[in-house]
Amino acid sequence: MVGGVVFGACLSFVALLVVGTYVVAAQLVGGGGGGGVRGAVGLAKGAVPAAYQPLVQRWGNLCPAVNPALLAAQLYQESGWNPRAQSHASAQGIAQFIPGTWAAHGVDGDKDGDRDVWDPNDAIPSAASYDCSLAQYVKDVPGDPTDNMLAAYNAGAYAVIKYGGVPPYKETQNYVRIIRSLEKSFARPVGPVEPSRQAAGAIYFAQKQLGKPYLWGGEGTAADGGRFDCSGLTQAAYATVGIKLPRVANDQYNAGPHPSRDELLPGDLVFFSDDLTDSRAIRHVGMYVGGGYMINAPYTGAVIRFDKIDTPDYFGATRVTQDGAKALPTHGTDA
Repeated sequence: MVGGVVFGACLSFVALLVVGTYVVAAQLVGGGGGGGVRGAVGLAKGAVPAAYQPLVQRWGNLCPAVNPALLAAQLYQESGWNPRAQSHASAQGIAQFIPGTWAAHGVDGDKDGDRDVWDPNDAIPSAASYDCSLAQYVKDVPGDPTDNMLAAYNAGAYAVIKYGGVPPYKETQNYVRIIRSLEKSFARPVGPVEPSRQAAGAIYFAQKQLGKPYLWGGEGTAADGGRFDCSGLTQAAYATVGIKLPRVANDQYNAGPHPSRDELLPGDLVFFSDDLTDSRAIRHVGMYVGGGYMINAPYTGAVIRFDKIDTPDYFGATRVTQDGAKALPTHGTDA
């Protein structure tokens, strides 16, 4: 009986944190952001796997139309950081060059005497170099030079020149939008991150799931008995406010910019990993509710509950945005 009273008091305390902190968050919601990332650009913590971060940081500054976060967004979109990726259209490697483009634009980035499309030490520099070449082709076209460069990457420089900017092709316009949205996720924030307008609804849904048993792979369907795993819970919570997140936690990390620990607001997703240098190794996600607590589906045998976030495996956080979520893949399952 005493234990039940204490648990109930704890829930009441955390509920007050949720309400009080969210009121503050709501008061902060202001005007929207602008276009892409500007000025000197660093990479968000762990957003790029540690093995590739020096390459992306160095070659992402090759010309003014490119920055490290933009280059990272392209590589993530093309291959998910898989150096052995190969598409049905014969695109190859971490940067997904087709053979003809590689023959014309591949460079020997590591100066070892060969140009190997499967070697990130060649492919990442080649991607940056190709971007910069395209930027030169379309440098006299009106509009944002980076948008025009990305459009040339997708549709060809001739189309960009012909239409005086991003051509009216849905595929090309979507490609530009996706990369510019992902760019904001890979960039290290240089100022406060705008609060989410959808956070209250997502928290409301997550709170209603408290006490349900964890189910690995659970998405809350009737077949799952309404049960969830960690990323299934966060995906379902944001789906109630019209935001479609990908299924796995390490992809959800890229659904928006990354507030620091002292900037967290209710509704932010918080992530945990055994490798604090690589977002692709993230293994758990929860939803921050204020006061150092999250709602999460922890593991098999436990129930959806409040837990503290300040643990040695705390990786970082993401403030979910509509554009950021739309730019992400939607596949897979995780714990």
